[in-house]
Amino acid sequence: MTNSSAAAQIPLDDVAVLMPAYNGQADVDLTLASFSETAPIHVLIVDDGSTPPIVAPVIANMTIEVLRMPQNGGIERALQTGIDTLAERGFRYAARIDAGDRSVPQRLAKQRVFMELHPRVAGLGMWTQVVTRAGKPLFMLTPPPEPKAIRRMRFFRLSLAHPSMMLRIDAVREVGNYRSEYGSAEDLDLFVRLMQRYDCANLPELGLYYELNEGGISATKRRRQVISTLRLQWRYFNPVNPYDWLGLAKNLLHLVTPYRALQRIKRLLLAPRASR
Repeated sequence: MTNSSAAAQIPLDDVAVLMPAYNGQADVDLTLASFSETAPIHVLIVDDGSTPPIVAPVIANMTIEVLRMPQNGGIERALQTGIDTLAERGFRYAARIDAGDRSVPQRLAKQRVFMELHPRVAGLGMWTQVVTRAGKPLFMLTPPPEPKAIRRMRFFRLSLAHPSMMLRIDAVREVGNYRSEYGSAEDLDLFVRLMQRYDCANLPELGLYYELNEGGISATKRRRQVISTLRLQWRYFNPVNPYDWLGLAKNLLHLVTPYRALQRIKRLLLAPRASR
């Protein structure tokens, strides 16, 4: 779909990394230092009421703006504000990442090449290596690349890893931006709405190291996240799609299964892929 030599020549003037942050200055520094691109990188950190406030690190080849929210309002509001701010600044693409995660070299250039060649794609993810806080590989997330498969399995499996995504900003705003209606499942809510008008796809190569954080949203707000996902499934349920039925059963099971037990199951099922 794209190659490293072509990506290396791509300017990133219309791309900005969008990272919400609440405390965790060290994680912010680690994540931004992981980016390696030939072209200069633009970053918008949305500081969601951190105490003390997030400070932009000084990193070569990177221009960093910190937008401070007056108080902690949650990731949904931070991302919504971030998208609107980037639109006002004239950026076309928002590359998502979360504090603590790490990017692979040339991720942004590769994604921008693909997005330019596929104007109907409004969101583009990449394969993701899940790691511990210490960086130890746990398992690999390898969702399908094709829009049709992603749309069909949207409620059954993780088809788009949110921190790996590059988003077309005008499309995100066209469908209503990030919302707080489905708390802790703001990414799935956005992707479902995007796929009603556009396509979403994945580059089938490693693009992100995702840190499995016991203090992250998936752990601390898990019940809220599962309930929001079930509400989305009910709203957009397609009875002729067998994966919608499977997804419904899966998330009902998640609702009654402890988080750590689910993580152990994932590691057992997916750990062999981590060595690839």
